Formats: sequence, C-alpha cells, structure tokens
Amino acid sequence: MSENKNYQHPDVQEAENDELEIDWMEILRKIIAIRKTLYKAAGVGVVLGIIIALSIPKQYTVTVTLSPEMGGDKASGGLASLASSFLGGGSNNNSDALNVTLAPDIVSSTPFILELFNTRVQTLDGEIDTTLVTYLDEQKGPWWGYIKSAPSMAIKAIKSLLTDRTDTISILNPFQLTYQEKSKVEYLKKQIVAEIDTRTGMTTINATLQDPKVAAIIADSVVAKLQQYIIDYRIKKAKEDCTYLEELYHERQQEYYKAQSKYAHYFDSNRNIAFQSVRAEQERLQNDMNLAYQVYSQVAQQLQVARAKIQEEKPVFAVVEPATIPLFPSNTSRKVILLGVTILTICITGIWQLIGKHYFRKIKSIISNKIL
Repeated sequence: MSENKNYQHPDVQEAENDELEIDWMEILRKIIAIRKTLYKAAGVGVVLGIIIALSIPKQYTVTVTLSPEMGGDKASGGLASLASSFLGGGSNNNSDALNVTLAPDIVSSTPFILELFNTRVQTLDGEIDTTLVTYLDEQKGPWWGYIKSAPSMAIKAIKSLLTDRTDTISILNPFQLTYQEKSKVEYLKKQIVAEIDTRTGMTTINATLQDPKVAAIIADSVVAKLQQYIIDYRIKKAKEDCTYLEELYHERQQEYYKAQSKYAHYFDSNRNIAFQSVRAEQERLQNDMNLAYQVYSQVAQQLQVARAKIQEEKPVFAVVEPATIPLFPSNTSRKVILLGVTILTICITGIWQLIGKHYFRKIKSIISNKIL
C-alpha cells in the first residue's frame, strides 16, 4: 500500500517538470524584460561603490609576536635558589598572581591606554610629528561620520568660543575622563588588541591605524610598555623585601658594631683586673656581641638572597616577530567594496522589480479598499 501511495504516474512527473521549467523560464523572461533597469542599477551601484570606497580611509595593521618566559616559573636552579643554597636558606617558589594570560586585559585597560596618549609618533611622509592623542584628531573618517557627529562638533565649537582656551586643558585622570578622552580610549581599545595562545603561551599584539609608520611605532610602544608593566609587577614584591632587608641589615650592623665596641672598650679597660665580677661582665658583653653578629650575619644572607631574587623574577621576552612598517593596507580593498556594492544594488533592484513591486501594489490595493 505504501508503494502505491508514493507511486506517481510518469505523465504526472513530466507535467510537474514542465511546470517547473515554465516557472524558471518565466523568471528568466522577467529578468530580460527589466534588463535596462538592471543596467541602470549597475551604473548606480558603480557610482555608489566608488563613493563609498573612496570615503573609507585606509587602515594599516602591525602585528608583533612575543614568547614570554616568566622568571618566577623557572626551576630551582635560579639565582635566588643558588644563593639560598650556598648561604644556607630555604627556597620559596610561590606562584605569582600575574601571568602571561592577563596580557590582553592589561593592554585593553584604561590606565594602560592612557599611558600611550603621550607617545611620540610620526607619519610616513613626515608631515605630522606629534603625540598619539593629537594624531587621533588628524585621522580621517568617512563623510557620513561627519554628518553623524555634526551636532556634537557644533556644540564643541560654540563652547570653545564661549570659554577660554586655558580652561579647557585637563589632566588625564582615569577616574574622571572627558567625553573626548573617553571616546579616544574606546577607539584605541578596538584598534590595539592583544591575543594569547594558551597552548603555546605566544602573545600577539595588533595595532591598526591609518598611517603605517604610526601603527608600527604604537605597536612597538605597546610591547615595551607591556614588558615593563609585567617586569615592574613581578619584581615589586622582591624589591619591597629587598628594601626592608637593607634597612634591617643596617640596623643589625649598627647593633653589632655597638656591641663590639662596648666589649672591646670594657676588655681594654679591665685587662689586668682579675675580679670575678669583671670576668662575668666581660663574658656577658662577649655573648651580646656574638649574638648581635649571628643576627647580623643571618640578615646579610637573607639580603643577598633577596637581591638575587630580583633578577630571577624578571621575565624574559623573546620577540618572535618585531614591529615593521606595513606596505599594504589591511582593510577591505576598494575593488572588493566596489564589486560588493554593485552586486548588492543589482540584487536589491531585481528583487524589487520581480517580487517587491507586486506585493507592494497588492498591499496598497488592500489598504485603499479598506479605506473606501
């Protein structure tokens, strides 16, 4: 029974195939009928594509690849471990709160971006030599961007006329940014991106700006600041320990010197006296001097370990791919934009002529009939 239900007569199948073929032929005839309209749409698309392609400024991307090796993750053969073993101390390999996986968060943080504002940049043609925050005002934008920002530009111009120039100068403060500073920070967060490969530990930094030399300078500055940021964080605790031990070392040194001087002075003054009380006091002063020396010696050993640990905690960064000035833009080419806009215009026009216009007329007639 199931075979009989699914069975179709050959004549029925041929009729359906003919109907399908007639539908495709009808669509083809309609396309041919509106070919002049499609030609006009193609011309309009070419014009729009040229305008859009020329309006979008070129963008250049510089990529830097780092392979960081954190000093705190090394084996027990580090300088601090060697110094500790020679001086009789124990090794302490506590894990640090900062690791390479936080590089993307560091680069995208507002304080880090604000530190880049005063970076000195220069365009490839040498016409602009200024700071990054000033260069951002020199970058070009599409014409529709000026239309969108026209009201805010007008308000800003009026405020600049009504207020004094010196009153508009503000110090960069991450806690309270102006609207212009905030917009520049958000723009740089999108243009400067750090990515981390958790499997290999490779860090990739991408800087995208409108001038190739400026992009290379900023990418190199981001790498340098990121390295220094991580180094400062890693050795901060070791530096604090070293500073504390140096103060403690000088205090224990002075205590030992005082005890030594007191013992020597008492010994010289009572050298030929054979009283038991003199010998007891001499023995007490000698014990005080020996105890002060033991404490002084232990602090000196700890200080040497702390000094070695500062060097050990410094991470080593291997720059696999350095920053270089790109030769070609990284955004979509103008030819692709032109071709895409032209094809999109033709498709929209064709769909409107073949389908949209028919349904539009039908909806219009339904609405008019309801009104009447």
